[in-house]
Amino acid sequence: MENALRIGLSRQMALRTQMNVIANNLANINTSGFKRDKIHMEEFMMPVAQMTEMNGQDKKLSYVHDRATVKNMSPGPIKPSGNELDVAISGKGWFVVNTPQGERFTRNGEFKLNNEGNLVSNEGFPILGEAGVINFGPNEKDIAFARDGTISSSDGIKGKLRVVDFADEQKLKKEGFNLFSSPEPATPLAAPNLIQGMIEQSNVKPVLELTKMIETVRAYTSQARMMQKAEELKTDAITKLAQMPNS
Repeated sequence: MENALRIGLSRQMALRTQMNVIANNLANINTSGFKRDKIHMEEFMMPVAQMTEMNGQDKKLSYVHDRATVKNMSPGPIKPSGNELDVAISGKGWFVVNTPQGERFTRNGEFKLNNEGNLVSNEGFPILGEAGVINFGPNEKDIAFARDGTISSSDGIKGKLRVVDFADEQKLKKEGFNLFSSPEPATPLAAPNLIQGMIEQSNVKPVLELTKMIETVRAYTSQARMMQKAEELKTDAITKLAQMPNS
């Protein structure tokens, strides 16, 4: 009976983690360049726990383990934004952002100019070009981003955006503000494909996430009922044993 409760609890813990991931995905439906997450669950055979009174193959106890959170790096749909400073990456590539913690990476191309004329992200972090921070003078206009990342304005060529790639994007780690860090060095992307005045939307599919949320809630509720029934059986058994006359 105790084993049944422990197995049920392991499943509830995994379902709770899954619900948190789904909720975070839904909360970022409108976050440009956001990449959805998915929980990978697997069977975990407890090495020392078993039903010794059983003779079949089911004497070993199988628990539920939320093995990892897998990132879906597929591109989101690209839509016009009407802002000349917005840039979308079509295909592979990541923008490089300079933060107090070091270089970070994002697919969110919603850029703007700060008070110093630097090209920055929504959070105010400088967007890096191949020569460092990209700066515009107060009288510059007609800012343009070429397909290969070359930046120009009324004053001429200003530099080129750094667009990088990674051998294994699953190793990227989310750090908030829609930024990623990498344990491995980034590789410059030889031929990026940038589109000015466009924004890559989140790759979250609302209907899919809502369906998964309903399934998760139903599974959690069903497991809770099963655990409650197991506890009631245990209590009933103890009560009946207590009522048996002493021999």
